[in-house]
Amino acid sequence: MNHDHYSDTYIAQILHSVRTIALVGASPNDIRPSNIVVKYLVAKGYRVFPINPGHAGKEIHGQTIYASLADVPEPIDMVEVFRGSAYMPSIVDEVLALKVRPKIVWAQLTVRHDEAARKAEAAGLKVVMNRCPKIEFGRLSGEIGWNGINSGVISAKMPVRGPGLQTLTIRPRG
Repeated sequence: MNHDHYSDTYIAQILHSVRTIALVGASPNDIRPSNIVVKYLVAKGYRVFPINPGHAGKEIHGQTIYASLADVPEPIDMVEVFRGSAYMPSIVDEVLALKVRPKIVWAQLTVRHDEAARKAEAAGLKVVMNRCPKIEFGRLSGEIGWNGINSGVISAKMPVRGPGLQTLTIRPRG
């Protein structure tokens, strides 16, 4: 796959299909981007498992922090990588060693490792690199436009209203 560009359809299909996300490199520090992403994804209805061995047993936004992917007590749909690009090969190895493999490995903004991506794809996983699911969700749902940012998405379709105050969703109704 060409990891220089992803179609909106590819990203939306991933965000629609995912229910559980393990966020590797999650920080309990509330000003860190990973912490903000955990909070956002939980608010959007995803079940998030923060992964950080230095903070295992603590919580981030009500979600228990685990030391490793293998410690997560239920199957994971997507692993989001909030670590440097150099860590991608070992994280992909950890993903591939799981009894029940996630379907997706998603690397955060600035995180890219083409060799690790090829290895994950060869094992049947989808890969997204150098993208943020929070930003992509906001862009595809139209939420990001509330801040005056051009989402690049033009549609006559009414966004689906999600739970809570002024929140939209890309998830289908029902």
